[in-house]
Amino acid sequence: MGDRLRAPRGYPDPTMGAMEEPEVEAPNDLKGLVEQYHQAADHFSRGNAELVKALFSHRDDVTLANPFGPSVRGWRQVSEALDSASSRFRDGKVTSFESIAQYLAPELACILEVERWHAKVGGRDEMATFDLRVTSTFRREDDTWKLVHRHADPISTADPDGPLRRSHS
Repeated sequence: MGDRLRAPRGYPDPTMGAMEEPEVEAPNDLKGLVEQYHQAADHFSRGNAELVKALFSHRDDVTLANPFGPSVRGWRQVSEALDSASSRFRDGKVTSFESIAQYLAPELACILEVERWHAKVGGRDEMATFDLRVTSTFRREDDTWKLVHRHADPISTADPDGPLRRSHS
């Protein structure tokens, strides 16, 4: 992730009467967390959820939406879903993270990325290469940043059928 995150749109520029999008320097602790998050995702691709779980908030409003099941809310359900999802990956590597957008407010940050993975998925013996479109939201909790929401899905190409697109299983 770059050194700068964008503040949300909507900050008026009183001198021009127009809206501006100021850039805000990301705090070092948030940049460090995103780097840890990327490293943890790489471990996740090999079946280890523990590093990812350590970065998540453990509060009741934490959420997760991943390709293996429905959205879940609450730390117990998120923790179980992370364990279940990570158990379906073997011998993997997240090869890159493409930053699409980043937004920062004093207590909340959101990033949109494309993660490029190479792993054995499910019970398959062959390696698969795939992209995940991922939105991650971080919140400041007790003077540190925690991951409070992750949504990952395999949609990375246009499809005229939109929500009716065919599954590629």
